[in-house]
Amino acid sequence: MSKMHTVLVVDDDALLRNSLESVLESLGYRVLTAADPDTAYALIGTEAVMAVLLDVRLPSMSGLALSLAITHRWPQLTGRIALMTGDADATDVRAWVRRNPCTLIRKPFAFRQVADWLGAVAHAANRTASAG
Repeated sequence: MSKMHTVLVVDDDALLRNSLESVLESLGYRVLTAADPDTAYALIGTEAVMAVLLDVRLPSMSGLALSLAITHRWPQLTGRIALMTGDADATDVRAWVRRNPCTLIRKPFAFRQVADWLGAVAHAANRTASAG
C-alpha cells in the first residue's frame, strides 16, 4: 500500500471491532472504530475515511439506514462500504441489497475476505488519486 488508508469499523460487538482493528492495522491500515451510528457518522465528518465496514444490526439505527446516510452526505464513499451481517438471508437485508447493490460480508467471515475487499478498494482509491 503506497499510502496509509483509513478504515472505519462500525460494530456494537467489541470483540469483533477489536479483532478487525488488530488485523487491519497489521496490514498497514489506519483503523477507526465505532460502536454506534452516531459515533461513526461523527468520525466520518472529521476524518478522511477510505472505506467503512458496517454491521447491519446496530443500536438506535440499522447499518442499512446508516449506509444511506453516509453515501448521501459523502457520495465519494459509494462503493466503499461493506455491510457485515449474520442475517444475510433476512428479508429486509435481501431487499435492501437488491435496491442498493453493495458488498455484503457474511458473519462469521475469514479476515482474508475483509482484507481482499479492502485491498481492492485501496487499489481503486490509489488509481483515482493518481488520475486526479
